[in-house]
Amino acid sequence: MAAPGFLPRPYLQHLLTALAAAGYLCLGPKVRDGAIVYKELDSADDLPRGVHDHQQPGAYRLYRDESPRCFAWANGPQALKPLLFAPREILWTSAAGSDGGINFHPEMPEALPIAVIGVRACDLAALRLQDQHFLEGPFPDPHYGARRRNLFLVAVHCTHPAATCFCASTGDGPRAESGFDLALAELDEGFVVTAGSPKGEALLGQLPLEALDPVQQATADGEIVAAAQAQQRALPSRNLRDGLFANLHHPRWDDVAQRCLSCTNCSSVCPTCFCHAETEEPALDGLSSTHSRQWDSCFTEGHSSIHGIVIRADTRLRYRQWLTHKLGSWHDQYGRSGCVGCGRCIAWCPSGIDITAEAAAVCGGDHV
Repeated sequence: MAAPGFLPRPYLQHLLTALAAAGYLCLGPKVRDGAIVYKELDSADDLPRGVHDHQQPGAYRLYRDESPRCFAWANGPQALKPLLFAPREILWTSAAGSDGGINFHPEMPEALPIAVIGVRACDLAALRLQDQHFLEGPFPDPHYGARRRNLFLVAVHCTHPAATCFCASTGDGPRAESGFDLALAELDEGFVVTAGSPKGEALLGQLPLEALDPVQQATADGEIVAAAQAQQRALPSRNLRDGLFANLHHPRWDDVAQRCLSCTNCSSVCPTCFCHAETEEPALDGLSSTHSRQWDSCFTEGHSSIHGIVIRADTRLRYRQWLTHKLGSWHDQYGRSGCVGCGRCIAWCPSGIDITAEAAAVCGGDHV
């Protein structure tokens, strides 16, 4: 790969221009309804300059100052998941044939080439897990695959962790190590730019880069290290499988059930959760039907309904299912935890339930 270079801040627009010239629709962080979300970027001026986030259990707020930086925040409610695993989409349609049979017609998404600017290390780790689930099993998902092939990722190393972040304890940040096409380390005066793929290297050659000063590299590296050291939360271990399954009757499950609303916020904002439901919607004339997939959650009653019997009929069992799967049985399925330490489930939980505290309470006890 080409050596890293330095992109002065006034030249950031050249990155968006080069991506657009390569045929990509540019998405990046913008402020909407009091949150940072991925939206289409018309220019570099759309980026959230001087915007910072304050996150605590059950709390997310933005504030501004005079900082020139555009990426001085931890993360918003979105990750890459909605861009690849659509919240709702049609998988196929069916219609009655003239011969009395049923004809099925698969529906494929319009997978536009998309470049996402501002991707964080935790979300790259989550994308790796989503790839394992949707692409690397015996039955690859064509809808996910079509979008994934057309994705160009511009990562930004984290330097401003929220109080809810714990990616250092899961090994998934704050430095983006892999999975990106380009990576940016933001300084006040500009960006250290590194290529991570042949596509990224080709684009790197189109940018008006300056030679990288060793002081700039050292400053960028130091800020990333400081971000890891500043994190206030941590999971007690990267593999909690045995501790969780040894404590399925721990009283903490009853305790958390009194606080959990089963609202599904945690699984909706989680960048790795992939539960979904499939529904058949017949036309009024009975001659055609649409088969759709949409996000679901193990916190809903219908998720565990089998032949009229609800297997997990109360919140205690639903929260236990979510936590033991996320931090436990994912190791059996994917060789690692399903948590990347982004902290979204903590900030966006109306009750402020902290996954790190719940995991420590259950696995630290002597109950079996």
